[in-house]
Amino acid sequence: MPLLALHAVSKSYGALKVTDNITLSVNKGETLGILGPNGAGKTTLFNLISGDASVNAGRIEYDGQDVTALPPHLRCRRGIGRSYQVPQPFGNMSVFENLVTAASFGGGKTESQAWDQAVHVLEQTGLMPHANKPAGSLTLLNRKRLELARALATGPELLLLDEIAGGLTEHEAAELVDELKRIKATGVTMIWIEHVVHALLSVADRLFVINFGQQLAEGKPHDVMNDPEVQRVYMGMEV
Repeated sequence: MPLLALHAVSKSYGALKVTDNITLSVNKGETLGILGPNGAGKTTLFNLISGDASVNAGRIEYDGQDVTALPPHLRCRRGIGRSYQVPQPFGNMSVFENLVTAASFGGGKTESQAWDQAVHVLEQTGLMPHANKPAGSLTLLNRKRLELARALATGPELLLLDEIAGGLTEHEAAELVDELKRIKATGVTMIWIEHVVHALLSVADRLFVINFGQQLAEGKPHDVMNDPEVQRVYMGMEV
């Protein structure tokens, strides 16, 4: 049984159909990479999985249960954690306080559990030296780390990553990829939207490509990246 399954999911805003009849599944421990040009509907897909947006048609199942109508905070409590493309920390709070808040309210942990979880995630993501700094004072790399850490603090079984490598230098992206590989090794399931393709390919087990809200291709990374239609649509290459 897959950890996450989307069955013919569609979402429209007025006459604009943003996701159109998307069906996909993700197994426990798998990393699924999501590719597609700007405006393809990738972030909307995450909004539907996390509950930030409601479907117009179709069904979403998580861990064998129908969560289509479940609000975001209850999906988070069930194990769906999420980062956002633009980091959204509580800027005037310390890094540690951001993580305690995520563990408490996102993960539903007691105060002592939340503190322990925050310390664990600080160590896991290399943010311990910055624990007492205001989140708003961090560099872009560390804001990205904090965005990842806040999602991890909720204790996710499924982690949704939205362009977490975007805007980073080559070296910084490589550091982040190493962290994601370590997280993957713990058994966390990941779905990762990313335009930094080489970073995504170093972690993903499978790729899912969408264009204009519809599935374009799915399969092993090598096969998908060599698909002529994917190269034409995503990379602007005529094959």
